[in-house]
Amino acid sequence: MGCLFLVLVFVLQYPIIVLSSVLCSQDQSLALQQLKLKLTIDESSSSDCESNGHLPYPKTISWNKSTDCCTWDGVTCDRITGQITGLDLSCSQLHGTIDSNSTLFQLSHLLKLNLAYNDFSPSQISSKFGWFPSLAHLNLSHSGFSGKIPSEVSYLSKLISLDLSAGLEELRFGPHTFKLLLQNLTQLKELHLTSTYISSALPSNFSSSLEVLNLLSTELSGKVPDHIFHLRRLQILNLGSNLYLKGHLPKMQWNSSSSLKELDLSSSGFFGNVPDAIGHLSSLSFLDFSSCYFSGTIPQSIGNLTKLNNLRLFSNNFNGSLPSTISNLVQLVEFDISSNNFSGDIPNIFSNFTKLKSLSLADNLFTGLFPSSVTNLTKLESLILSNCSIAGPIPSIATGFPNLILLFLSDNLLTGEIPSWIFDLPSLKFLQMRANHLTGQLKEFGYNLLEVLDVGDNKLHGPIPRSFSKLVNLTTLDLSTNNLSGGLDIGMFSNCKQLRRLGLSFNNLSVFSSHKDMALPRSIGRLYASSCNIRELNFLQAATRIGQLDLSNNKIYGKIPDWAWSDWQSSLFYLNLSSNFLTAIDPLHDFENLVYLDLGSNLIQGEVPAPPPYMFIFIVSNNNFSGKLPSPLCKMSSLMILDLSNNSLTGVIPKCLVNMSRNLSVLDLHDNQFHGTLPKNFGKGSSLRSLNLRKNKLALEVLDLGENSLNDTFPKWLGTLPRLQILSLRSNRLHGPVTTSINQVLFSKLKILDLSYNDFTGNLTERFFRNLKAMTIVDPRGTPLTYIGEYLYHDSLTVAIKGQQLQLVRILSIFTTIDFSHNKFEGDIPKSIGNLGSLRGLNLSHNSLMGPIPQSFENLSVLESLDLSSNQLSGKIPQELATLKFLAVMNLSKNHLVGHIPRGQQFDTFENDSYLGNAGLCGFPLSRSCADSGMPQQPPSFEADEEEDDRGFMDWRAVVIGYGCGMVFGLFMGYVIFLTGRPKWFVRIVNEEGYRMVKKIEAKRRRLKRRR
Repeated sequence: MGCLFLVLVFVLQYPIIVLSSVLCSQDQSLALQQLKLKLTIDESSSSDCESNGHLPYPKTISWNKSTDCCTWDGVTCDRITGQITGLDLSCSQLHGTIDSNSTLFQLSHLLKLNLAYNDFSPSQISSKFGWFPSLAHLNLSHSGFSGKIPSEVSYLSKLISLDLSAGLEELRFGPHTFKLLLQNLTQLKELHLTSTYISSALPSNFSSSLEVLNLLSTELSGKVPDHIFHLRRLQILNLGSNLYLKGHLPKMQWNSSSSLKELDLSSSGFFGNVPDAIGHLSSLSFLDFSSCYFSGTIPQSIGNLTKLNNLRLFSNNFNGSLPSTISNLVQLVEFDISSNNFSGDIPNIFSNFTKLKSLSLADNLFTGLFPSSVTNLTKLESLILSNCSIAGPIPSIATGFPNLILLFLSDNLLTGEIPSWIFDLPSLKFLQMRANHLTGQLKEFGYNLLEVLDVGDNKLHGPIPRSFSKLVNLTTLDLSTNNLSGGLDIGMFSNCKQLRRLGLSFNNLSVFSSHKDMALPRSIGRLYASSCNIRELNFLQAATRIGQLDLSNNKIYGKIPDWAWSDWQSSLFYLNLSSNFLTAIDPLHDFENLVYLDLGSNLIQGEVPAPPPYMFIFIVSNNNFSGKLPSPLCKMSSLMILDLSNNSLTGVIPKCLVNMSRNLSVLDLHDNQFHGTLPKNFGKGSSLRSLNLRKNKLALEVLDLGENSLNDTFPKWLGTLPRLQILSLRSNRLHGPVTTSINQVLFSKLKILDLSYNDFTGNLTERFFRNLKAMTIVDPRGTPLTYIGEYLYHDSLTVAIKGQQLQLVRILSIFTTIDFSHNKFEGDIPKSIGNLGSLRGLNLSHNSLMGPIPQSFENLSVLESLDLSSNQLSGKIPQELATLKFLAVMNLSKNHLVGHIPRGQQFDTFENDSYLGNAGLCGFPLSRSCADSGMPQQPPSFEADEEEDDRGFMDWRAVVIGYGCGMVFGLFMGYVIFLTGRPKWFVRIVNEEGYRMVKKIEAKRRRLKRRR
């Protein structure tokens, strides 16, 4: 009986055993074999796969028709029916097309299909991908598919995961396909669409089953619906890199039951504050709000996110201090809050961050000392504290950072020597400590892993150590702008075969090469060696790949050697040889890549060399060039800056400049001998923002510029130049009215307008001043000072300050002034001048203006200088002018003003000179009293014998000009003095007027002190 039972069991199981031994059906095996024949193996297509942590290998090699297809790599079968249910060919190095006729679509029982990380370009996703009725998992990511995603994909109603992330090819949804997809795929748990072009708003009908939603870089737009944050099962939400996607974080919607583990909103349009509710996301391990528009303070509740590994808040508008609760985030591996407005001392909250590998606090408003708690982070690999105003010395650390690879401490206020422990860091590859106040000598380096060393713009002194020659992995070395001294045999870097960038400029070095064979390595691509007492260039003989070369302000005589001119032709794109003693220059036409050339301030004679056709910046000023402009100049359509000033060039300005001006930004031809006229349509379609033609022999018919002998009417067509900020027509013979256009807004970007010392006539119109739109914008106080110009070129201007003509070598962008003095203007002063809220200087003196001073001048809140003298103004001085708290200079003399002089603030500092020649004025500081008693009102006296010691008077030089002429003028003077030390023109001004000005200012100060 027992034996019969065993036989029965065997018989019943036998069909199953037979079926399990031969599973794969013949038709499906044949379908796979035909699919293989349509595709080839391309090993070069594996790079993307490797970068994503997968091992590529050609799975189809194992597909042998003599074996069961269910045993083939990547193939999964149902063990009962023998149907193929899974096909995983990801990272199989496949290449070829998959079209609608592909035998792939004969596998109708597929549950899983993965073709990721192959190259099926230029295939499009066939509509037949929607014909897999049971498909639960579809992955076509980074597989070369392009074009429009068919709507049939939305038929896959049983999908649990879908990945259509795109690679280099453009893959896009139609207008309604994306919404239809979300509507039909109700069982979907994972949706990955990275870099797939959606370009629509987010719908609100997301599946409640969603656990992963990755829409990174999909060109989404519109507002993010709040519903997306209510998905209770959602663990990963990535909406990053969608610049036009807007939204804010819900304030009360999150609760402790949220499953969210990763939240990425980086590089999107999210804005507003981070709510306290963020602290309810207790499961969060990854948080990226970088490069958004968030503002306000970080809530204390962020300390509840104790599972966080990565916290990225950089490039927002956060402010205030860091909450102390951040110290609870002990699991952090990455912490980046750079490029915000955090302020106060950097708190010592990092002691418990024992797992931290990357810390960046750069580009904030932090102050105080180097945070001592950072020194305990022994696992740190990257530390970035640049541009934080950290002061004081870098603390010494006994153990240092054994794993530190990158250390950036640039743009701070660090003092003292570079600590010795930095020179002994065993893993350090990148060290940047530029723009501090570090002193002392460079130490000997005891390791050779360093690739980047940048300690430029400090106060380091002494020689460059010989051990630098052992840093054989160096790619960048910048020691510029220090006090390093001594002779530098540049051949010491000959063993640094990886060196590509070397900065030695602005030290006290004398660079030379003692041996002809000891030169800079062939790898050098950028050399900055300005002010290095270089006489010969033999150390560059191996540098045949050099791209940027700055040898300005050296002692190079004669001309550049022939070998150099030959070797550099194919690689050089930036060359600065200014401020040397060059007397000749070889032709430039073979420099095919050269876009920047500065030969200024040399002794070069002859004709101007024809520059290469694609040059952007061409500067040959302050030489001895003569003759006419080279004809190839007319073919340079890409030229942006052309400076030929201070030479002996002659002839007319060629008409070809009309075409060049469409790209030309700066044209400086001053101090030459050009004559004739400028083409009348010169400004049409022009991109010019700086034009200087002064001190030539031009007699222009349409355009007249400063300090020439020009005789013409006001060139209103200049107002069409879209970026014109400065217009100076001073000291010419210009005449007629200053007109504008009824149909056009002219001079809308103008900030400086000088028409002084001409013969202009007629009334000043309201419309003209309404056009000056740029002057209506008041600059916010406390913003960084910038200069009008470009990174490689700053404009200069001659202005009149207190009767002295001064050349401003840089022009502050906040310097806004109008000077119409010494003309023949008539009529009332336009009230619309009061709309020019950013105006700092206004001079309408020496005209024939009449009527009252407009009360609208009270709106000129930053006005520093006002001169209305020598006119025919009448009426009272508006009391509103007393509210102008920055008014430092005022002259209302020689008019017909009457009544009481206003009192208060700056008005109490002005003396009799401001009101002379107005017989009807009374009150302080004049001796005429406005009281009925007729008793003279004397100004308060002060002790004349309280004289200050005049020793060290030159230390007052910038302060004097700043106090006497206003803040902006003071900044100009400080900058000029900083550049030139004690320029002759300034010493002359100080000797003649300075001492008297200081005494006057001190007298005012004492008088005001006693009055109060």
